[in-house]
Amino acid sequence: MRIVFAGTPEFSIGILAALINAKHDIVGVYCQPDRPKGRGRVLTACPVKVKALEHNLNVFQPENLKDDKTQQVLAKLNADVIVVVAYGQILPAKILNTPKYGCLNIHGSLLPRWRGAAPIQRAILAGDKTTGIDIMQMNEGLDTGDILLEKTCPITLTDTAQSLHDKLSKLGSNTIIEALNNLDNLSPTMQSENNITYAKKLKKDEAWIDWTQSAIQINRQIRAFNPYPIAQAHASSNRFDTKVLRILSASVVMADSNHNPGSIIKHNKEACIVATGDGALSLETLQLSGKKVLNIKDFSNTYNLTKLD
Repeated sequence: MRIVFAGTPEFSIGILAALINAKHDIVGVYCQPDRPKGRGRVLTACPVKVKALEHNLNVFQPENLKDDKTQQVLAKLNADVIVVVAYGQILPAKILNTPKYGCLNIHGSLLPRWRGAAPIQRAILAGDKTTGIDIMQMNEGLDTGDILLEKTCPITLTDTAQSLHDKLSKLGSNTIIEALNNLDNLSPTMQSENNITYAKKLKKDEAWIDWTQSAIQINRQIRAFNPYPIAQAHASSNRFDTKVLRILSASVVMADSNHNPGSIIKHNKEACIVATGDGALSLETLQLSGKKVLNIKDFSNTYNLTKLD
């Protein structure tokens, strides 16, 4: 099939590669314009652009898809279908209706649960046990189109946003290939009007830990915000008064409730146990502001935490 691919971040790369490997004719790749990154604010290409150029594909990076000239350029590509995954821009109705098979979106949740920008992180935060991939026939709404194909994926108690991202990207790659091979035989299913939830974009201030919450909920926060924006707290120790401590992994442990939330129940060479509003957390992977990421054993060789706020 003649395919226009629209995607921007890391999540999209495996899916683009799968389309290439399946011998589809990728007639154009749309992604966000290069953006300044890092302390030097250097213009940097997104992951999809890098992958597309590796395969000598035509790359298009309009600021938006609303003007006539941009829409005419896309129409001239004469695509059978536009495959969209984490593109980050609104597709106007004219573009949605341009290809023979319209526009197919690969979404990382079981719609209508977690429509929107951060379905992977929100599913972990909510304690969902299952998520998946939906191939959706796009319309003008926010993830409101009919479902053409759906595959489920379990969320384990150790999944982070990164590990679940990787599983769903692979599942999405397989699912879109299956959908494209059977487009004429798939029956659209309208989304339910019940149990609709929205996965709003992550904000950095959500990363601060509230130790009065339960150990289970804080651990979900730690997992959901790894690798970004990383859960954090203000820490005190034998070596410093207060520093920002980033917590990359932890586990829930049984503990009595006679300790104030954020107080250190135990810190030795092997473990650091922190009291919460309900239960306790064993910290496993930590990073002090400006320092390297350390496992708890290496961290404890230098620091002995006394309190977390």
